[in-house]
Amino acid sequence: MPDTEALFEAMLSATSDAVMVTDQSGKIARVNGSFEKLTGYSSEQLAGEDARDLFKDFNDDDFCDSLWAGDGDAVQQFDSVRSKNADGKAQLHGLSMTPILTENGDPSQFLAVILSDSFQSDAESDGGTRRVGYDSLTGLPDRSLLNDRVDQAILNARRTDKSIALLVMGIDKFTFINDALGFSVGDAMLKEMSERLLEVIRQSDTAARLDGDKFAVVTPIAAIDDSVIVAEKVLHATEKIFKMGDEKVRITMSIGISIWPADGEDFDVLLKDSLNAMQHAKGLGGNQYQFFATDMNTKAKARLDLEKRMRIALEKEHYVLYYQPKVSPGNEKIKGCEALVRWDDPEKGLIGPGLFIPVAEETGMIQDIGNWVLRKACFQNKDWQDKGYDPLRIAVNVSPHQFRSPDIYDRIVSALNDSGLHPRWLELEITESMLMDNIDESIAKMQQMRDLGCGLAIDDFGTGYSSLSYLGRFPITTLKIDRAFVHDVQENENTAEIARAIIGLSKGLDLEIVAEGAEIIEHVDFLRDNGCDVIQGYFYSRPVTAFEMEEMLRQSSLMPA
Repeated sequence: MPDTEALFEAMLSATSDAVMVTDQSGKIARVNGSFEKLTGYSSEQLAGEDARDLFKDFNDDDFCDSLWAGDGDAVQQFDSVRSKNADGKAQLHGLSMTPILTENGDPSQFLAVILSDSFQSDAESDGGTRRVGYDSLTGLPDRSLLNDRVDQAILNARRTDKSIALLVMGIDKFTFINDALGFSVGDAMLKEMSERLLEVIRQSDTAARLDGDKFAVVTPIAAIDDSVIVAEKVLHATEKIFKMGDEKVRITMSIGISIWPADGEDFDVLLKDSLNAMQHAKGLGGNQYQFFATDMNTKAKARLDLEKRMRIALEKEHYVLYYQPKVSPGNEKIKGCEALVRWDDPEKGLIGPGLFIPVAEETGMIQDIGNWVLRKACFQNKDWQDKGYDPLRIAVNVSPHQFRSPDIYDRIVSALNDSGLHPRWLELEITESMLMDNIDESIAKMQQMRDLGCGLAIDDFGTGYSSLSYLGRFPITTLKIDRAFVHDVQENENTAEIARAIIGLSKGLDLEIVAEGAEIIEHVDFLRDNGCDVIQGYFYSRPVTAFEMEEMLRQSSLMPA
């Protein structure tokens, strides 16, 4: 039997590719001679260092961490990655990450291979050596390598039960640019276009040049909206004027999109479908994208229209707040209320959150909407107090985007200071699942909010992680029982026992307990008899306007109709 270690050393020495070996956490164990030659680092400089340091200056943290995440025995391949050489400069190259697995199937080491014949320093002049499979003008993968990347993407999509999208794009009226300004300007534009593509796609995507003015992007998607986002980014990337020497050129793109497996099972069919869809986009005037499937075009257009109207609604303040009272079941007194956003569209009337909140979360608009809700609720509550009504605590939902934002604390302070509302009358509702990504950071943020004086509620308790060990660490004031544990307590003993357990848990932790979804008298009787502090639900009131809520406050208590 050959010496495995000696054989491994011989392979590292013989290959022209630059190879770096790390442990499972990314600590560098060794590099080969080709790696030293290409990057300028020595083995002694790198031994024991975190390999992420080579990439983090030119890539986001999520990408750097993903290199060592591992996914079974899957090899990760990237066509255009920037890393730092020994002089501190960026270098562009292909990269493959191969996990070396233990007998249990867990990665113990990783082989990071810089594909040396695709290596190019940012300082290199045009026309450097390129390996087969890469376009000589732009440095992007060519059609043959794109074929390979699509095949790999399909294999991964089968394993993860997802889809992929193939976007083919062409510059509108590119032949006129070549004829008017010359081929050198046209080539410079194609190279600039390739750079812009690399800036807007994800590291998991592959951008390629097919031929002439045609480019392509293959991207894994979980939903049709993912491909829409990529297409919109590409269209936006072309809006900036191209400066070609003394010439300033404004261009547009036409994009065709096909989806695996809906539109085809292999690369050739998907490519044909995307090209047909691109030609259709050009025929409609260009500067747009079209799906191969007609129904997807309809969905995409509807989604685009919805996003556009949502942005206008934010600018014009077409969003409104409704308020659902929280009632003490012992004396029917209003203890507080929850602020709930609605969209009062001038054309379509009042739109519920189920339609626009998911889109807001996907597009990131939820942060602006959430900040508006926070301020509006604080001002409204202070207005009620100034009118002489008994003070009550108003609850505002905090979205995952808002909670992860580094300025969440400053936003809360600003809303309170500007409105004059005391922090004790503001409660922030957070779902338990959004706290579990980074426990320590979540606790630190929550503690800031509690130190400010705000209440903190865990919303929909029992539907997420429900880890009791973590619950004891969260500096919360309130638990909200999800409606799923209320709607059939009168007939389902298992549900009833869960509700009793949550109420008992809250009492043991000295937390206020709020039950959502109480719709009938049996719900209220059960919750009151088992010690629930506060009830929120249609039994007492649906969400109402600020004017209607003020009428309820004037009555001081809320008897059901």
